[in-house]
Amino acid sequence: MTETNFQAGSSPFDKLLGMRVEAASGDRVRAVLPVTPDLHQPYGIVHGGVYAALVESTASIGAHLALQGAGRAVGISNHTEFLRAVRRGELNAEAVPLARGSSTQLWEVAVTDERGRPVAHGRVRLMNLRRDAGPRAAGGPEEESDARR
Repeated sequence: MTETNFQAGSSPFDKLLGMRVEAASGDRVRAVLPVTPDLHQPYGIVHGGVYAALVESTASIGAHLALQGAGRAVGISNHTEFLRAVRRGELNAEAVPLARGSSTQLWEVAVTDERGRPVAHGRVRLMNLRRDAGPRAAGGPEEESDARR
């Protein structure tokens, strides 16, 4: 798959965080996040939710691109671990697929500081919501009514 500039497709949340997608394809996503005091928790270090958001956002972009327009991918689990505290600089994320199935994908994301030291890593499982699968695959009304029967 060819790499593309995914900036136009970044979510408002990614923009709020300040995440910049450097390169994106269905095989790899690289993003940078400048660390600002707004991303700190009360002790002056990057909040853990920032790492989790960076992990999920980069994995989601890659999973979406891997579907090549046949649908969208949504996160169903995010397991992010924190390895080192960061106070300033930039966070670099690189997401790669571990498994891409017909219904789910599993992506692994490494987050490093500007010196290349690992600061967090995570795995995100995503569900593929294919356009041709109909409303049931997307949790549509038929699924809800079936559950009540």
